[in-house]
Amino acid sequence: MKPSIKGAWPAAAGSRGRGVIVAIDVARVRADTPGCENVLHLNNAGASLSPRAVVERVKAHLDLEAAMGGYEAADSAAEESERVYRSIAGMLGCAAEEIALVESATRAWDAAFYALAERFEPGDKILTAANEYVSNYLAFLQVARKRGVDIVVVPSEEGGEISLTALEAAIDQHGQRVKLIALTHVPSNGGLVQPAAAVGRIARGNRVPFLLDACQSAGQMPLDVEELGCDMLSATGRKYLRGPRGTGFLYVRRSLVEQLEPTPLDMRSATWTARDQYKVRKDARRFETWESSLACRLGLGVAVEYARAVGLEDIAERVTMLAERLRGELAGIAGVTVRDLPGDGSRKRCGIVTFTHERHAAHAIFERMRERRINVRVTPVGSTRIDMEERGLTEMVRASVHYYNTEGELGRFARAIRDL
Repeated sequence: MKPSIKGAWPAAAGSRGRGVIVAIDVARVRADTPGCENVLHLNNAGASLSPRAVVERVKAHLDLEAAMGGYEAADSAAEESERVYRSIAGMLGCAAEEIALVESATRAWDAAFYALAERFEPGDKILTAANEYVSNYLAFLQVARKRGVDIVVVPSEEGGEISLTALEAAIDQHGQRVKLIALTHVPSNGGLVQPAAAVGRIARGNRVPFLLDACQSAGQMPLDVEELGCDMLSATGRKYLRGPRGTGFLYVRRSLVEQLEPTPLDMRSATWTARDQYKVRKDARRFETWESSLACRLGLGVAVEYARAVGLEDIAERVTMLAERLRGELAGIAGVTVRDLPGDGSRKRCGIVTFTHERHAAHAIFERMRERRINVRVTPVGSTRIDMEERGLTEMVRASVHYYNTEGELGRFARAIRDL
């Protein structure tokens, strides 16, 4: 993918000091995205529309497997497969040896969390936020039940972000019993971006492992693991990276890798060295398993390079602009309440927009939009139970924008909501 998907435009106020603003060529990107011809896609926090290059790469490898055999096709793509690790590492600012490729963000997160949990003892503490995602919180509950650890939900600020003061107070209170800080960078709903880098500084200063769920931030904004201060980071390919479903990755800091033994092990993660002995890999690939869809992994590599060619800073800028515009459109519709948490100069908001309608249930809106070939999603209380219960919400409509969406599409969506 060549950087010709950008164009130079005259400088404007707030152009970050550059002589020109490097803008995304939206028309070119949409031409690269077959799905744009069929639907108005506002479910990018679920699964984005993939670029044509991603789809073609997946199909090409499947055709090769059909023609010559799966193992043989894998051998022929070995070098490209290795480049996928380097591409992800380049995006995150880490070494390729710190990356594991897995089937999903959940698989990545679980691999890290349960390896850490092997070291937990009764009375140990897990610190997390009120808007932690359901799959992660279920894992906390399971480990709390089996190992007797305590889940400490750190209070939030008025804008919904985790309170850094309360986080430090919790660490001071529980001391060495704090064995993990786990945070979802961009929660499933609410428009929030958590102050992950500030949390990372607190975690490092207190030598507490920090697990960051970047499922919905990877591909939506720049991520640098050194700046974020996380020891582990999990993400998926299908959301804002625009990759295939069934792909994900895990970053584990080199200094932590060899301290963690994942469960289960297999021939990818370890070597059977004698009848009663085995040796686990030294790099992050100890968290992988042997079988995977190489076609989808190669597609993930193309998606990562596509995002890097577009430019993650420019993606973040456009996504933020579109989301704020959509919030404004929705706020002007009678009966609609935008449920995203407040944003001001110090609080970042993302491309996820959530709202309710006083006369129409979220599921009814979802069905009506589907009839018009508009893709949105319903976010139920069970996805972020603590946060939604505290706000008195049972379900919301989630409309999540991406950089290939247009202002015209947002207007069309707003008119469809008015027509209800």
